[in-house]
Amino acid sequence: MSSQPGKAPNRATERRQRRHPRYRSDFPVTVTLFSGKGHLRLGGRCRDLSEGGIGVLIAAELTLGEVAALAFSLPAMPQPWAVRAVLRHRRGYHYGFEFLSLSEPEAKALAGYVQGLERIDS
Repeated sequence: MSSQPGKAPNRATERRQRRHPRYRSDFPVTVTLFSGKGHLRLGGRCRDLSEGGIGVLIAAELTLGEVAALAFSLPAMPQPWAVRAVLRHRRGYHYGFEFLSLSEPEAKALAGYVQGLERIDS
C-alpha cells in the first residue's frame, strides 16, 4: 500500500458537456405554468441564453420537469416569441429551461442573435 495520498478526481472532465454555448443577455420573460388548478403566470428576467434554452431569474418556487410557455422579445428583434420549454435546472431562483418548440426560422434567428452576445461559459 502506498503512503502517498490518492489524486482528487478532475471535476472539469467529469462535468456534463453542454450542447450549446451560453451567452449573457437581459430582457423580460413571462413564464406561464400549466397546473391542475389552471395557469400560473410569472414575470422573470433572462440572464443567459443559448440555442437550446434560456436561464431565467424568477422569484418563485418551481419544480424541475415542469413544462411552461415562455413569452419574450429578443432585444433588437420586434417580433414576440412564444415557445414551450421544460424546466431542467435550478440554482436558487435562477432556472434553466430547455426549448421544446422552436421552429426552424426561430432557431435560425436565435443562432444569429446569440453570435453578437458575450459568451459566459468559455
